[in-house]
Amino acid sequence: MTNVLRPHGHQRTPLPPESRASPLTPSRDAAAPQPGGSPTPPGGNSAVKKRDPFFDNAKYLAIVLVAIGHAWQPLTADSRIAEALYIFVYAFHMPAFIVISGYFSRSFDMRTDRLQRLITGVAVPYIVFETAYSYFKRYADDDPGYPISLLDPWYLTWFLIALFIWRLTTPLWKIVRWPVPLALSVAVLASVSPDIGDDLDLQRVLQFLPFFVVGLVLKPEHFQLVRRREVRILSVPVFAAALLFAYWVTPRMATSWFYHRDSVQELTAPWWTGLVMTPALFGCSMVLVACFYAWVPRREMWFTALGAGTLYGYLLHGFLAKGSRFWDWYDAGWLHTVWGAVALTVLAAAVVTVLCSRPVQRVFRFVMEPKMEWAFRRDAAELARGRAEKKAPAPTAGDGGTAARG
Repeated sequence: MTNVLRPHGHQRTPLPPESRASPLTPSRDAAAPQPGGSPTPPGGNSAVKKRDPFFDNAKYLAIVLVAIGHAWQPLTADSRIAEALYIFVYAFHMPAFIVISGYFSRSFDMRTDRLQRLITGVAVPYIVFETAYSYFKRYADDDPGYPISLLDPWYLTWFLIALFIWRLTTPLWKIVRWPVPLALSVAVLASVSPDIGDDLDLQRVLQFLPFFVVGLVLKPEHFQLVRRREVRILSVPVFAAALLFAYWVTPRMATSWFYHRDSVQELTAPWWTGLVMTPALFGCSMVLVACFYAWVPRREMWFTALGAGTLYGYLLHGFLAKGSRFWDWYDAGWLHTVWGAVALTVLAAAVVTVLCSRPVQRVFRFVMEPKMEWAFRRDAAELARGRAEKKAPAPTAGDGGTAARG
C-alpha cells in the first residue's frame, strides 16, 4: 500500500543549509529563495535563488521507485525474484522520501504563514484526495458501501496526514536533547500496541516518525558525506548484499513488515518482536537510504525539474495503480513473464514522470497548491506595516536630493 553540479574529486559545492519546501511541494516553491543560492546582484535587488538539483533529483527518483513498487506488487505472488525486488525497494524508498521531508521541515514553526502553507499544501490535498480516492473505490471497485472518512486514510493519503502531524510536532523535536532515540522509542512502543487502531493511520505515522526526525537533525555536511567517492563505491556491495538478503528472506518474512502499518501482534508475532524488529528495520533502512543518496546525481539532469512536482505524481498515479487491480489488468499472462515485468517497470516510470510534468501541474494546481487568501485573516504585523506605509508622507524632491547628497 505504501507504497522517490557534480565536479570530480572531493571538492564539492556545499548543499544549501535548508529550504522551507516540502519534498512533495509543487512548483510554486521553485522560485523561492533558498540559502546557498545566487548572490545578490550589484544593483541591490535580490536575485531569485536556484533550487538545489540534488534534492529535486532525489525526490524524483524516490517517487519513481514508489510507482515501480506499486507496479511490481501483483507480480510478487508467483515470482520470488519479483518479491525480493519489491522488499528491497520498500525497505528504503519511503524512508528516503521521509528523511527529505524532515530536512525541509527544519525551519517550521508556528508562524502564521507557515501554518497557512501547511493547511493549503498538505491538509487541503489530503481532504480532496481522500474524498476522491473513496469515491473512486466505490465506483471502480463496485463497492458502493465503502465509507468516506477523513479519519481513516486510504491508500496513498496516509503520507499527507502523517506529514501534517510530523510538521506540527517539529518544534518539540527541536528542543529535546536526543530526538532520534526518543522518536525511535515512540516507534517501538507503537509497534507493540495493537489497540492504536486505524484512525489517522497512526501506526504508520508513529512507526515512520524516526525517519522524519532524522531529517530534522541532519545538516548539509551529512549529505556531503554520503556523496564521497568511497561511500558510492561501498554502497554497491551493500545494495548487492541487501538484494541477496531480500531474496533469502522472502519465504520467511511477510512483506507487511515493511509497510509499518500494523503492530507486531497483528503480524502474528510475539509482542517482544517489536523491541527487536523496529530498531533493526530502522537501521537497515537508514543504511540503504544513505546508499541511495550516494548515487543521486548532484548536477542538473533532464528530470531535475520534475522533482518540484512529486506531489502530483505521488497522488495521481494511485488511481492507475489501484485501477489496474480493480479492472483486472494483471490477468494478462504475458505481464507475469520477465519481459512483462520489464515493460511494467518502464511503463510505471514513464507514467509517474508524465504526472510530475509542468502541464499536469498547471491542470491540478488549484487542488495541490490552492492560494486560499480568502480563508485566512491577515497577520497583525502585516496589517500594521500596511497602515504605517499609508500614514508615512510621500518623499519630496528636496528630500530625495538631500538623501542623495548624504
